[in-house]
Amino acid sequence: MKTTRHATYNLNYHIVWLPKYRNSVLVNEVADRVRTILHEIADDKGLEVLDLTVQPDHIHLVVSSPPKHAPSLLANWFKGISSRKYNHRHADHDGEKIKWARGYYAGTAGHVSSETITNYIQQHEEGDS
Repeated sequence: MKTTRHATYNLNYHIVWLPKYRNSVLVNEVADRVRTILHEIADDKGLEVLDLTVQPDHIHLVVSSPPKHAPSLLANWFKGISSRKYNHRHADHDGEKIKWARGYYAGTAGHVSSETITNYIQQHEEGDS
C-alpha cells in the first residue's frame, strides 16, 4: 500500500501502446533509450514503474499511480513526453523519430489476460491506429 496526504491506495495500471504504423523500431539502442526515458518520466511524475517490457513493435508498462491521475493522463504522459524527449535527444543523430499510434490499451494490473493484449495489438495493423 502507498499513501498520500489524503489517500491510501494500491492502483497499478497496465498500459500498452504501439509505434505508428506498427513499425518494429524498438530494438537495440532505440529500445534502451526509450526504456531510460520512460523511467525518467515516472521519476519526474512521482510514479513507480513496476514492470516495463519494450518489444520491437509495442510497449508494456505497469505503473503504480496515486488516485489523482487518470489512466488516460498516464498514457498521454508516457507517450507524449517519451516521443518528445527521444526525438529531441536522438533524432538528429539517428535520423529516426519515434512516433506513437494514437490509441493505447489501459487496464488494471493483474486483471488482464495475455489474450486481451494480443487482441489489442492485432487490431492495430499498418496505419494510424
